[in-house]
Amino acid sequence: MLGDTSFAIHPGKEKKDNAVIYRDIGDLVHVEKAGTTYLFQCTNGKVAIQFYTDSIVRVTMNQKQNPELNHSKAVIVNPEVVAVEEEDTKETFNVKSSKLVLHVQKKPFRINIIDQNGRVIVSEDKHGMAYRENGEVIAFKQMEENDHFYGFGEKSGHLNKRGERLEMWNTDVYAPHNPETNALYESIPYFMTLRDGKAHGIFFDNTFRTFFDMKTSEDYYSFSAEGGQLDYYVMAGPHPKMVLEQYTYLTGRMPLPPKWSLGYHQSRYSYETEVEVRELAKNFIDKDIPVDVIHLDIHYMNGYRVFTFDKERFPNPEKLISDLKEMGIRVVPIVDPGVKKDSEYPIYQEGVSEDNFCKYIEGDIYYGEVWPGISSFPDFTEERVRKWWGEKHAFYTSMGIEGIWNDMNEPAVFNETKTMDVEVMHRNDGNPTTHRELHNVYGLLMGKATYEGMKENLQGKRPFLLTRAGFAGVQRYGSVWTGDNRSFWEHLQMSLPMVMNLGLSGVAFTGPDVGGFAHDTNAELLTRWTQVGAFTPFFRNHSAIGFRYQEPWQFGEKYEAIMKKYIQMRYVWMPQLYSLFYQASKQGLPVMRPLLMEYPDDEKTYNLNDQFMIGDNVIMSPILAPSLTDRVVYLPKGEWVSYATGESYEGEKVHLVHAELEDLPIFVRKGSAVMQGEWNSNQDKATKSLTMKIYASNPDENYRFTFYDDDGETFSYENGEYLKVDLEIKSSEDSIEVVVLDMEGNYKPSYQEIRVEVIGSNNPVLINGKESTVIKL
Repeated sequence: MLGDTSFAIHPGKEKKDNAVIYRDIGDLVHVEKAGTTYLFQCTNGKVAIQFYTDSIVRVTMNQKQNPELNHSKAVIVNPEVVAVEEEDTKETFNVKSSKLVLHVQKKPFRINIIDQNGRVIVSEDKHGMAYRENGEVIAFKQMEENDHFYGFGEKSGHLNKRGERLEMWNTDVYAPHNPETNALYESIPYFMTLRDGKAHGIFFDNTFRTFFDMKTSEDYYSFSAEGGQLDYYVMAGPHPKMVLEQYTYLTGRMPLPPKWSLGYHQSRYSYETEVEVRELAKNFIDKDIPVDVIHLDIHYMNGYRVFTFDKERFPNPEKLISDLKEMGIRVVPIVDPGVKKDSEYPIYQEGVSEDNFCKYIEGDIYYGEVWPGISSFPDFTEERVRKWWGEKHAFYTSMGIEGIWNDMNEPAVFNETKTMDVEVMHRNDGNPTTHRELHNVYGLLMGKATYEGMKENLQGKRPFLLTRAGFAGVQRYGSVWTGDNRSFWEHLQMSLPMVMNLGLSGVAFTGPDVGGFAHDTNAELLTRWTQVGAFTPFFRNHSAIGFRYQEPWQFGEKYEAIMKKYIQMRYVWMPQLYSLFYQASKQGLPVMRPLLMEYPDDEKTYNLNDQFMIGDNVIMSPILAPSLTDRVVYLPKGEWVSYATGESYEGEKVHLVHAELEDLPIFVRKGSAVMQGEWNSNQDKATKSLTMKIYASNPDENYRFTFYDDDGETFSYENGEYLKVDLEIKSSEDSIEVVVLDMEGNYKPSYQEIRVEVIGSNNPVLINGKESTVIKL
């Protein structure tokens, strides 16, 4: 017989003997306040409640001791001083900010969180917070019939994760990803709930292996961890954009990337020699196909030793890097964490002599097999080691390299578990603990070491970091690609919700390997994928050894011409995209968005997996299956215009749209605008002329947006060297009025004006009340 504070959960339809026994947190015994923290002593543990802002509250349960409140790897802010009212009644203890009310039921201890409009957003009923004797912690929350769940970082499958059980454990998965592939390379234990057009978020700040169960019951969902404490933040929203702003307030926002990193990247595992790389670059130049980056996979190294070049394959890397830069092309080499065990290898020598590698508690170095063979792994949980690793990147920056690609940093190891022994101890900046606890942050901390080291070495230039593994907050250091996908149409389809959910998880700079990494791509698939890639935030074509090469010219002139058109289109759209990356750096909002983010009241957007938005006014509806030249497109509220044809479409309707192989259906909302540049050449990618395309609207409509630009390469924007123009467009039957609300910054771009072009109307254009089609900068 279970005690009053213990209960059994029967997973699925298993028999009662297989029930999982949890111990409930119990009843409230007493409450005290220390600074900004309310501490609740319960019969089976302690709970702390902190308001971080008036719209973000943190709840922490520890079954053994006072909750630890200062050990987060993800949260970078401290609680603000928030005005909180308290009310102590016989049955409840209530705390209230201006945006949130927490009703704390005393017997048993249950927390119900209500927003300022009286809407219950997170509630506990029969079950609340609990734990098991094996150290697992869990929180049960009520699930409403119309709850839809998004985020969860990098997950395969559809956009809406209701009905799924999701695992967070960074894992190298080469086998084909499919909707039931659960743990992947990134662990971001955060999700957003959308209910009746209103959103709220939960971030479960626990680095152990964690689970989110939106599947077992229709009455409740749960999130749990194999160890540690129950530590979660609730973000009130209520708009999806506000939830994301609140989450990225906690975990940080991306730095402005170098503009070149937003261009087209060409990669292969591997371009194996300097000769091959030079020939590749020459092809791009000769064919006038844009390219900003060529990636070097593991074959550039001497025996896969990091911080080396193979002098036979790459006899003069400095000259190669310099020559390519003159052609307008950067080189980004791969750097893995595994350091080859080789007593004559300086990096290994230093790592051993300076005690920089991960060890067992007994003091023995942990060795695992990866590409170089038997290898050791830097302990990135220690600040001293991160600094050492970052400084080593002078090897690359001294050659003119400005970007690094981190791979295998889950960390991946060639063994049955695919990773490091979980009994390995990490020093963890003075709080030693096991790899079981810190596995999920290994990639995040390697990214931190790499980004900060590159930034220091580049002395004022912005570094670019691409990382495979990460945790919540990874956006502070790097961009993320979705790992080892395949050249399957299904993987093209799945890439859209994957990138959108990463965006909803605070990671704005993401994208898949265009064309698919493994398996043989084909002409049609590569062409359609390149059309999508031209508008994913990270745009890289990458393919694996042993499979077909998939550069844009590999399938003949017909397909090359289409792919060239869309890669060039990426650069035409660069002013618009760069302004959206600026918004991501300031507010945490994604560049590529699901429609539900802009139209949360429209249920038809809630699981729309095959369309996406760029910013708040452009919808992409790509073809995602072979031999199709027609597709159904759903357009939400408003009037929409085809970017290619100028044809008008009514909103809140489904349309059948024709799209030959060369066509990507793009729709712009009437009354809004997009900023466009032009394609010059690989040697000269700077925007010389800037056009604002306004899509006229007959009904009165106002649209506001911010155009942003800077040198795209340095941190001078932090000292005022930028151009920021806040604009409002007012469409009416008689005129198109453009109002410059504000213009600030000292940056002087190569263009001196914004030309205004109106689509769909011959009405006069008024700039700040005067008839004109030019905005002087």
